[in-house]
Amino acid sequence: MWDTLIVTPMTNILLLIYAFVGNFGIAIILFTILIKAATHPLMASQIKSSAKMQELMQSEDWLKIQAKYKDDKEKLAQEQMRVYKEQGVNPLGSCLPTMIQLPVIFGLYQSINRVMGASPVQLIDLVRSITHPWWSWMGDVIPAASLNALLPINNQFLWMNLGQPERILADILPFGGLPTLAIIVGLTTFIQTKLTVMPSASPNDQSAQMTQMMGIYMPLMLFWFSLNFASGLAVYFIASNLAGIAQYAALGKVNWGNLFKFGSQPATVPAAKSKSKK
Repeated sequence: MWDTLIVTPMTNILLLIYAFVGNFGIAIILFTILIKAATHPLMASQIKSSAKMQELMQSEDWLKIQAKYKDDKEKLAQEQMRVYKEQGVNPLGSCLPTMIQLPVIFGLYQSINRVMGASPVQLIDLVRSITHPWWSWMGDVIPAASLNALLPINNQFLWMNLGQPERILADILPFGGLPTLAIIVGLTTFIQTKLTVMPSASPNDQSAQMTQMMGIYMPLMLFWFSLNFASGLAVYFIASNLAGIAQYAALGKVNWGNLFKFGSQPATVPAAKSKSKK
């Protein structure tokens, strides 16, 4: 089912884009843009959820809970969950797009490996994935989309082989060379996290803690993926990070100030003033 629902559709989409542009690296970048466009409503929902969370954290009820149960973490967590439920706020809503990206990452990795196959057995497996009636029709309409024109795929993009982990200066530097793409992936992931995270009223609430953990683990995890797997996956990571920053910037939601804060001091949100009763 995984192959039918994820890997095979991705393989066909990548090949279709490649048939038009003739460059697999550009095909991956355009595929990334398609993924971002498809998940844009989800991202907009995430931004609304984050804004609602900030509004909640300005409420007098929330600030009272923080002060009253500051020494009782278990009770504080229970009260926070109660308020989340009453206000209809999902504290993990900001992590949902990242979690949805994981199947795309694994599916793309398998798709790239399948498309980059050069041995007869690998080519047979690839042909099985793309042998559909509509491909035959595409080959008649667009000669470049015929299987004979598509296969084997040109796996060279700029200085790298998209089917192999990327390294430069491998003959000079130790440990197999310098993984420039992996470093760029780690940096762009870190920058995207910094630019798109919203300030929290309290560093102790579950949402803030989850965001802080994701800001640490995601750059490291994607760096490791880029270091060890096909460089085509690293191209996807970089394109996805840059496209994500552009999306937030277009919506006016980029927090440029966060990029230059390296401490653990969160931005504070002023408390909402309560109306005095006469």
